[in-house]
Amino acid sequence: MSAERLLDARGLVAGYGGIPVVHGVDLHVDAGEVVALLGANGAGKTTTLLTVSGVLPVIGGEVSVLGEQQRLRRRARPGEVAARARRGVAHVPEDRGLFFDLTTAENLRLGRPRGRSAPDPLPMEQVLEWFPALREVMHRRAGLLSGGEQQMVALARAVLGRPRLLMVDEMSLGLAPIIVDHLLPVLRSIAQELGAGVLLVEQHVALVLAVSDRAYLMDRGTILASGPASELAERSDLIESGYLGADGGEPTG
Repeated sequence: MSAERLLDARGLVAGYGGIPVVHGVDLHVDAGEVVALLGANGAGKTTTLLTVSGVLPVIGGEVSVLGEQQRLRRRARPGEVAARARRGVAHVPEDRGLFFDLTTAENLRLGRPRGRSAPDPLPMEQVLEWFPALREVMHRRAGLLSGGEQQMVALARAVLGRPRLLMVDEMSLGLAPIIVDHLLPVLRSIAQELGAGVLLVEQHVALVLAVSDRAYLMDRGTILASGPASELAERSDLIESGYLGADGGEPTG
């Protein structure tokens, strides 16, 4: 029996102000798997995530998110991000999206799903088993946490809502490799234990491919290559072309 397809993009066209920067992208994520989205800054990775989460509209192509076909629009629909979040789409942005004047515990409470259709939140104790370091900083303001602790708060907040599709943008930004090496396997565990699909945008290529099932390599708004992560890990020439051959074209990476 095949796993449920949580994200299915075929010929996705997306961008800013009606100007496409992602062109004809085919990408899918199934339940229980970790998928890496690789590429240089400006390749279209963040634009892809913002479109799936509802921040940006689908300009062209066919995109299904959690079984719901997305309509083509010139502008994002107001309230779309919150609606998709209630259905199970969680997006941890590059800037982590924390409220620095609130404590860790207060930031985490904001991750509890709201609305009649929202799923029951995960028990806090279960989430803290994935991020045990947070036990010591629950009453500390987020602005006083280290970069690694802040990233754990952002991830834990997203997971509390029991997501079906979890997207994480540049988790390693500003973090020591040893912290990244610890957090990536945690995301693998979350995918397996919750049956969630995880889509990772990440610059630490070797580390993310080691925990991923499949990977896509983007370049200038298109998919340059895709396949099992283990196979892409052996194609250093292809990876280098994706990172060294891109020359921008997207405001946010």
